[in-house]
Amino acid sequence: MSKKDSYTIAVTGPIGATSPVFAVDATPKLYTAALGNALYFYQNERDGADYIPTPLRSAPAHLNDETAAVYLTPVIDRNDDLVGDLQPTGATTNAAGGWWDAGDYLKFVQTASYTEALMLIGVRDFPAAMGKGSPNADFTAEAKFGVDWLRRMWDDNSRTLYYQVGIGTGNDEIVSDHDIWRLPQVDDDYGHGWDPSYRYIRNRPVLIAAPAGSPISPNLAGRLAAAFAESYQLFRTSNPTYARQCLLSAEHIFDLADTSPKDDLLTVAPFDFYPETEWRDGLELGATELYFALASGRPPSGLPHNDAFFYLRAAAQWARAYIHGPNDATDTLNLYDVSGLAHFELYRAIARAGNPGGLDVSQADLLDDLERQLSNAGVQAALDPFGFGFPWDEYDSATHGAGLSVMAKEVSYLTQDASYENDARFWLANIMGANAWGSSFIVGDGGTFPDCMQHQVANLVGSLDGQEPLLRGALVEGPNSFAAKGFLHGMRRCPPGSGDVFAPFNRNGAVYKDNVQSYSTVEPAIDLTAASFLMFAWSLAGAPAAGF
Repeated sequence: MSKKDSYTIAVTGPIGATSPVFAVDATPKLYTAALGNALYFYQNERDGADYIPTPLRSAPAHLNDETAAVYLTPVIDRNDDLVGDLQPTGATTNAAGGWWDAGDYLKFVQTASYTEALMLIGVRDFPAAMGKGSPNADFTAEAKFGVDWLRRMWDDNSRTLYYQVGIGTGNDEIVSDHDIWRLPQVDDDYGHGWDPSYRYIRNRPVLIAAPAGSPISPNLAGRLAAAFAESYQLFRTSNPTYARQCLLSAEHIFDLADTSPKDDLLTVAPFDFYPETEWRDGLELGATELYFALASGRPPSGLPHNDAFFYLRAAAQWARAYIHGPNDATDTLNLYDVSGLAHFELYRAIARAGNPGGLDVSQADLLDDLERQLSNAGVQAALDPFGFGFPWDEYDSATHGAGLSVMAKEVSYLTQDASYENDARFWLANIMGANAWGSSFIVGDGGTFPDCMQHQVANLVGSLDGQEPLLRGALVEGPNSFAAKGFLHGMRRCPPGSGDVFAPFNRNGAVYKDNVQSYSTVEPAIDLTAASFLMFAWSLAGAPAAGF
């Protein structure tokens, strides 16, 4: 014990060793601080005029997005190079605000809608941890900030979806967001205000999904419908006009979902930035949240559907399609698969409806599928010395750990089986430092965490040695099968001398490198961090609030 509430573990033998210092404290203190850090991360990811001044942020950014030109989806070759130039539609739109996707300054409906769906559920279900009752982590305003941007990306009057702001790939004549390293506030006048190669840095393109009224890729339709329906649930009393508009948008989007997609799903451009393949889970979540919206009180007038049971049936239909589909139980809660949340939500929706007969799935079906996913994670955990339920040598390992912890909490709540509670704690601990590298993968949480993130603001303004100012709350990719390389002009080299203190612990194909060049291990993102705030909220509250 080094000081009160701080400990080390020492071992003796042929090779003696002493662990880094770690803290032990009561649950409220540990998880309240972690939730506050998570909120701080999103506040620092804000784009537009409504930024929040912090030690990392001193100016608004991308004000030109308020009058952005609209373009068709670009042609991109197999090397992710832009072919020719972008093709304008002649329209402009206000795409200001929202959160940056990751360590860059792009904005995507795909990742923002996923983040919003989780954040709004967190505020609704855990008001004392993430809502108005929280002492330092009230996400309500942040959730609305995110919804405001999603509403700009969906024109409900014309039924038009815009899905991306900015481009991350260019060519010899066009510089993209990923080609330069800078602070966001310089973009509106980048390249002296005239250099044509930087035209899409100064005036960022907004990409349109399809002509007005066209079918919407079902992955986007499901999550957008969920986020807007949850907004209705959260704001229907405090801001009824706003809430009604969100609910109307949710129903319109759900009705336009393309339920027979034949090509790649629409995610971002290029597709391989976020190569999502599953979509039935998203429609299950969207329909379930629409059920909750309509079942939460007398619905407003003028809706295409005002019968809550219409959406309960649809949610069960899509749950069955997922369970009997090609990707069932092959993943866990994360950006690419939300069944770990959708099943839990639908289980509770069926209970609220009084367990009606005639649905395509039962509560038992949903619980079986959740337990199947956790059972697969248990098999993986048995292979890992630290009991982690996801392979360390795959992308997004850290956020999968948070997603697994959330799912184990859900199933423990539904079954009252304490073994799932233990799993939830193990998987939380794995991404907080109980791993081969002895590092937390969330900045500011724990004693050792990433110092050298591939994040432009954190690198250019923040500290590089674990001291303030830090991008607290940012959850990074975590260990992977490789550590990426690539230095851009303007990067502050980190770590000094390009050392690699974690190299001795890389084994079995898993690599972790705390180096600003390694986007594959230390780039944070809004979707990666999203599961963590639900994980902490569950750990702090123990169960959803009464009524949910």
